[in-house]
Amino acid sequence: MLNFKTYETSLSNTWVVFVHGAGGSSSVWYKQIKDFSARFNVLLIDLRGHGNSPKTGNESKSYTFQAITDEVIEVMDHKGIESAHFIGISLGTIIIREIAEMQPNRVKTMILGGAIMHINFKGRFLMGFGNLFKRLLPYMFLYRLFAFVMMPRKAHKTSRLLFVEQAKKLAQKEFIRWYNLTASLSSLLRLHRETPVKTPTLYLMGSEDHMFLEGVKKVVAKHTHACLQILKNSGHVVNVDQFQLFNDLSIAYIQEYEQH
Repeated sequence: MLNFKTYETSLSNTWVVFVHGAGGSSSVWYKQIKDFSARFNVLLIDLRGHGNSPKTGNESKSYTFQAITDEVIEVMDHKGIESAHFIGISLGTIIIREIAEMQPNRVKTMILGGAIMHINFKGRFLMGFGNLFKRLLPYMFLYRLFAFVMMPRKAHKTSRLLFVEQAKKLAQKEFIRWYNLTASLSSLLRLHRETPVKTPTLYLMGSEDHMFLEGVKKVVAKHTHACLQILKNSGHVVNVDQFQLFNDLSIAYIQEYEQH
């Protein structure tokens, strides 16, 4: 089972599940824990091979978005959580979207930060470069390169360093297994764009997220159950760059849902 940590309170029956991005860990939510745990029950999960979750070990073990999604659901079942609000960052938003697709009754709302809904030309070029050199170059070299391209500004430095530091817990083989998921990414994202879900969705995007903001704008314009908040002076990792605004908007969204 995946490594997880909970913060439980007698003040609420509401659960909030946090899902981090590729190369990160549940530690990326350190600026959210205090505000959310004061109001809700919180579940933090380390995805397969990340943080303190075990490495795969078994070469034959399935590496698909569905398999990874099933592991998140397994933790929820273990804790007896029937449904929850989900908050994700970067690749974690794709996993949450998959849960909403596969088991919509488990997802009350989705709050998707730095969401990935479309890969632009720069992103496709970067993915192609990584695919060519993933077995030749140390994975940390590639990860630092990706982090810098995605979060290039001086104001993004804290986010960039945080994700690079967390990625050190991955191993080369684990990085390659996760990277191989990109082969199915384009078709999966196309499905997400073309097949709206009824789950209430709040997109929180940085105004400086040059890789993914435009794609999310187009999706929100078409999906009736989605809304978008653009956080100024923020890059891809909005939960770090503008953490207080991220927290305030997310908590208000959850509380409004619970009240109605």
